[in-house]
Amino acid sequence: MARQAPKHLKSPTAAWWRHVVTEYDLEQHHERILTLAAEAWDRAQEAREILAEEGTYVDDRFGQRKTHPAVTVERDARIGFARLIRELDLDGEPGPDPRLPRRSG
Repeated sequence: MARQAPKHLKSPTAAWWRHVVTEYDLEQHHERILTLAAEAWDRAQEAREILAEEGTYVDDRFGQRKTHPAVTVERDARIGFARLIRELDLDGEPGPDPRLPRRSG
């Protein structure tokens, strides 16, 4: 039986979610990570669409140019997506841990 993607995901993202669930043997906690990654992807795409419409910079209430808030949303969502996908390890090949080791003491 095909698993249903969360209903709030955009159609292409839901299709990707279903593909991953079908192709990989995921445990319940992995599906939650996958869902978070899919949500981060949708959020990044939403921010990208807003930036395409409104531009990268906006004027604040004092007339000063500043970065559009959607730039931060897009960046954070991209980083979140990349980290969540790394946690899922869908490639199945362990690579070096990019996190720095903690100092003792």
